[in-house]
Amino acid sequence: MDKIRTKQIRKISLSKEDIYKGNLLLVNQDYFLHEDLNRKLVKCLDSLDVLLDKEVNKYLQLALKKIKAKGKITFVSGFRLREEQEKIYADSLRESGEEFTKKYVALPGASEHETGLAIDLGLTMDKIDFIRPLFPHMGICEEFRKVASQYGFIERYKKDKEKITKINAEEWHFRYVGYPHAKIIEQNNFCLEEYIEFLKKGKFSFDEYEIEYIPYENKKLVIELGKDDTISGNNCDGYIVTRKVK
Repeated sequence: MDKIRTKQIRKISLSKEDIYKGNLLLVNQDYFLHEDLNRKLVKCLDSLDVLLDKEVNKYLQLALKKIKAKGKITFVSGFRLREEQEKIYADSLRESGEEFTKKYVALPGASEHETGLAIDLGLTMDKIDFIRPLFPHMGICEEFRKVASQYGFIERYKKDKEKITKINAEEWHFRYVGYPHAKIIEQNNFCLEEYIEFLKKGKFSFDEYEIEYIPYENKKLVIELGKDDTISGNNCDGYIVTRKVK
């Protein structure tokens, strides 16, 4: 038995660059994104121009299939190049002014859309606002919210967290962090900023998982992972290890 288990263990060497890779990156005005993420991007189903990280797209499609949302929910905006975010920000400043732009458009380099981990969804209709698509707390949109965390998604910017996120409530913007993290965030009413800090309090268990924050200490680190274990940088100061223990 020990021999079989040993074969499933892999050793991972971590460096400072790995802080800026993974699904649990905190990206905001305080922690800008490093551009070299090397994401595998794919086109969203039924969309010619909306791209997402391959893993994110897989779970998004499963969630939408679960609630039979085909044709009812539209993919509005996914992955953006830095240059695209710069144009959107500049256009918003020119057309809507500084106050509106600061509330609803992230600075280039501070936008989750540059990670490939975020998707803006809209209720399917004839005209959809690209910056603020309608995604109400009712009907098929609310059905998506109810299943989102099971598939690794959180509603990233909520009204009661605006002072922390520094972004106005965006009911249409969903961010992939993976399971069980999305479920923990939902159950504790955390925003991502709060969750990243919560993880630093110590190792803990949830469902079939054990989650541990490991701070970066200015040196390479070697850790062992099982075949179902994952690791992500937090884009701040360390790594988050998620081990499946059952």
